[in-house]
Amino acid sequence: MARLTIVRAGPLMTVQDLGRPNHRREGVSLGGALDRQTARVANLLVGNPETAALLEITLGPAILRFPDRRAIAWGGGDFPLQIEGTEIAAGRAACVHAEEELTVGPARRGARVWLAISGGIDVPPLLGSRSTDLRAGFGGLAGRALGDGDELPLGGTGRPNQTERVATWGAPADWTQTSTRILVLRVVRGAEWPDFKAEARAAFLRESFVVRPQSDRMGARLAGLELRRSAEIERLSEAVVPGTIQVPNDGQPIILLGDCQTIGGYPRIAHVITVDLPLAAQLRPNDAVRFREVTLAEARAFFVERENDLDRFRVGIRLRTL
Repeated sequence: MARLTIVRAGPLMTVQDLGRPNHRREGVSLGGALDRQTARVANLLVGNPETAALLEITLGPAILRFPDRRAIAWGGGDFPLQIEGTEIAAGRAACVHAEEELTVGPARRGARVWLAISGGIDVPPLLGSRSTDLRAGFGGLAGRALGDGDELPLGGTGRPNQTERVATWGAPADWTQTSTRILVLRVVRGAEWPDFKAEARAAFLRESFVVRPQSDRMGARLAGLELRRSAEIERLSEAVVPGTIQVPNDGQPIILLGDCQTIGGYPRIAHVITVDLPLAAQLRPNDAVRFREVTLAEARAFFVERENDLDRFRVGIRLRTL
């Protein structure tokens, strides 16, 4: 079996796919790629199923050595990626040959990239997913972050007709370059929105918050104006999901991300809408973020529009590869 060599893993590289959505009732986090949209698009570009396992690379730098000819595609933050000195643009399939190295430079903006490889990463599935759950210690490669010298099994070589070093066509830039200098996340009101003081609700939608260094795949911890409730009361734990914004007793919000727990007791002031989760996945320490309220109907419309666009993209991929 062909094996990809991790020459340099960087600060945090893991195997991910679309996660474990059917096991939340057992307390298992969704997990998976923090930007599911980019993961799906990258896999489509190299001829993989959208659910195929790929690499999530955090901050960089990283170096990968390939065992044979493969198609690759990536998306996410603003990172320089090169194959033997040739720069590879986000959202474009590229061809890499045996013993060639892919270099991922340090992030210029944003926090993460997702790299799909034709054939996918063939680690054993667990609970229906190959994703690495770092907190529970399972999935991926032995449930841990990848290290220098690790080798990953790859599936069949996938699409055979990728012969150009870099394809002349690809996915829309706003799908595969999701980092931005001024980040505004759209939100809908959470169940406990009325529990917060009027001035706290106004500040939440007016002020900027800064990402704290304690952030991780479980959540982006923010610092800013204290968000106070009208009354401090103990609450029963209730369901939370990626995108839920909780406010602990210190009044500083937390944006929950893919590895978040399934239930939580902190009040939920708002939820980041699904189509903006890729933006939240690019948050890194000291980044500033603001929130803008939309209605639930608007959030649904944005989601439907994105899925319709993705349907058209799938058709375009099939037509180009016939």
